[in-house]
Amino acid sequence: MDELSNIQGKIYEIRGFKVILDFDLAIYYNVETKSLNLSVKRNMKRFPHDFMFQLSLEEWNCLRLQIETSKRGGRRYLPYAFTEQGVAMLSGLLNSDTAIDTNIKIMRAFVAVRQLMSNPIVNELKELQDEVRELKQYIDDVFSDYNDINEDTRMQLELINKSLAELQTKKKELDDSRLRIGYSAKRYMKNDED
Repeated sequence: MDELSNIQGKIYEIRGFKVILDFDLAIYYNVETKSLNLSVKRNMKRFPHDFMFQLSLEEWNCLRLQIETSKRGGRRYLPYAFTEQGVAMLSGLLNSDTAIDTNIKIMRAFVAVRQLMSNPIVNELKELQDEVRELKQYIDDVFSDYNDINEDTRMQLELINKSLAELQTKKKELDDSRLRIGYSAKRYMKNDED
């Protein structure tokens, strides 16, 4: 299973095709990349453009950043990319037990990648949707409680303000109804003028 995952990691999408590169195939088939490409070039009729194509310089530079290969190295030519059908066609050219076993593994990896792409992981998606719903409900409940607290607090503040207003009104009434003790400067000023 680990080897299948390893092969799946070497499958890239280029030009809308799922492909595996010639140097990766050479490693899996236990041959040199040069020998693999030479066998393919001798049988070019078996590899139309939808089975195999050579990467452009721009595609290779972009892909090289993803797979972390160095610019210095043994490559003088741009790599070839093989689609699932191209890999199947290779099995007819490389007719050894290792090539047959490797080809079966690579074909299984292509099938697994295709299944992953066509069948989204429904259970995980449903679980995430359920979690989002639960979080939303929790947030709604928290805000509802918060609003209830605010409503209660608002009502209490209104009662306090009403009570304070009533107390101030009563104080004013008391102040107006009481007799004042002492003298007023205005009263003495009136008497002096007389």
